[in-house]
Amino acid sequence: MITSQDLLAARTIWGEQKVAISKAYEDDGLDAARVAAMAHLDANYGYDLGPVMFKPTMASGEQTFRPTKAGALAYFCGHSDEYPLDTGFAIRGWRAMDSVTSAEFIEGDIAMWMGWIILIDKDGNDTRVDKSFGYKRDANDVLRIVLHHSSLPYQP
Repeated sequence: MITSQDLLAARTIWGEQKVAISKAYEDDGLDAARVAAMAHLDANYGYDLGPVMFKPTMASGEQTFRPTKAGALAYFCGHSDEYPLDTGFAIRGWRAMDSVTSAEFIEGDIAMWMGWIILIDKDGNDTRVDKSFGYKRDANDVLRIVLHHSSLPYQP
């Protein structure tokens, strides 16, 4: 059974790895960022379970939804001919991540979490995104993201 502590641990690891992608980019360039991003995708997302329902924060049009690992990698690192509008969300100089839970739903090996993810950049600026994650435990008992929906808060 998945617990609230499992969800918190999964979000914490997710945030730490976003920071690692940014630092890899700053220290060693785009290729290093892609290696870190691919490790992040392999460690956290359920692409081995099927398509991941991934809706990035800043994606639109025909490329709004990214059910493939290649689409997620392009969003995280940018610099993709296939996804020319992607600027690399994970290479924006992130230094820390926090989360605020609105609600959780847990049933057996499936869980959903909704709330805010707050990413802090190297200048101390924060970006707050509305986030929903859906998780499933895989055959190795690893919690995998199978739904990732993200958007910027509505600005009336």
